[in-house]
Amino acid sequence: MASSLRGEVIKLYKNLLYLGREYPKGADYFRSRLKAAFLKNKDETDPEKIKQLIARGEFVIKELEALYFLRKYRAMKQRYYSDDKP
Repeated sequence: MASSLRGEVIKLYKNLLYLGREYPKGADYFRSRLKAAFLKNKDETDPEKIKQLIARGEFVIKELEALYFLRKYRAMKQRYYSDDKP
C-alpha cells in the first residue's frame, strides 16, 4: 500500500513542478515553496493522512490551472477588446 501512495506522491510532485514553471512569482519561488511543503510532511506514515495531503495537492493543481486560464483569458481580452466605451 505504501508503494502505491509513494507513486502518487511522486506523480503529484512532478505535476506541481511542471505547473510551477509559469507561476507569476517565478519558477524558483514556486519550486522552493513546493519543496518545503513536501519536506514538511515527509515523515507522515498514516495512509489516511497521506491521502488527505494528496487530495489537497490535487486541489492546488486545480487552483493553479484556474489561475493560468484566467491570466490567459485576460491577456486575450486585452488584445481584442478595447476599454473605450461607445
